[in-house]
Amino acid sequence: MALRLLYLIFVRLAGWLVLLGRSQRSKEAEILALRHQLAVLRRQVARPQLAWADRAVISALARLLSLEGRRRLFVTPGTLLRWHADLVRRRWTFKRRSQGRPRTRGTIRALVLRLARENPLWGYRRIAGELAALGYRVGASTVWLILKKAGIEPAPRRAGPTWSEFLRAQATGILACDFFHCDTVLFKRVYCLVVMEISTRRVHVLGVTEHPTGPWVAQQARNLMIELGDRAEGFTFLIRDRDTKFTTMFDEVFTAAGIRILKTPPRAPRANAFAERWIGGLRRELLDRILIVNARHLRRVLAIYETHFNEHRPHRSLGQAAPLRALPDPVEDDIKVIRRDRLGGLIHEYVQVA
Repeated sequence: MALRLLYLIFVRLAGWLVLLGRSQRSKEAEILALRHQLAVLRRQVARPQLAWADRAVISALARLLSLEGRRRLFVTPGTLLRWHADLVRRRWTFKRRSQGRPRTRGTIRALVLRLARENPLWGYRRIAGELAALGYRVGASTVWLILKKAGIEPAPRRAGPTWSEFLRAQATGILACDFFHCDTVLFKRVYCLVVMEISTRRVHVLGVTEHPTGPWVAQQARNLMIELGDRAEGFTFLIRDRDTKFTTMFDEVFTAAGIRILKTPPRAPRANAFAERWIGGLRRELLDRILIVNARHLRRVLAIYETHFNEHRPHRSLGQAAPLRALPDPVEDDIKVIRRDRLGGLIHEYVQVA
């Protein structure tokens, strides 16, 4: 840095010696040309970046200019004062021993970057949840800081809607169901019925069909009640929209078990936010990244995703645990982490191995 400053000083002194041998007219013509160039650059560069040596040279030459000449500089007098204040602050600022939380281990940082690199759709909270499932207690803010220092852009935010007080209070006894569709490679539309247990976030993919008739939907409801068994007594409400496919036969299957039907208002997807959020995540993580051939193919793909969602995927509402799997004990020593691919690598699962 010091050599650069000496070099700039030498260049300026040599330039002054050259100017002594030039005529006044030539100097004025060059000044006008340089002023015009400076005006052009000002229109293109909003804020130029200066090294500390450049600042030193400009500060020294500014004292030799007239008031009118100083106004033509791309720095203001306030900027010169700020540069001086920065030098004073650096001169009297002593290094202090840093205090606070201990540094994150290098292996943890490497694992965070690996997860972010292999899963571009994962945000920092999703990565923190995956680390918690692996036994590493790392805060979401720490993961965000690691990604920021590595220059990794954040994943798109998936801000969910605000839950109503009723859903929060009655979550342990609520089921939420909804339809979603998928277009195959042959432009056929296939429909799927899904039900979620709000309290545990467990998902049941009931069926896939090209023709969702009323009797078919009612039969899927009967299959769900058989699957729930004795646990059906713990549910009080079922949230559904006003789709005509939900017929009276469908409602009677649940009312016979003492479950009350709650219909959402027209065109109000936030009233069934849990099911809508799951369908949106399914599209982003799977359906938007795979070509579906037919209903049989979609049924097989959804079965794999249902197992992944219920047994492995972390959930913030469950303390980063999966619906059917609790978090393991904290890991003290570094243990090798391996990756298991699902659906040809579209979904990644990480597990600890000895």
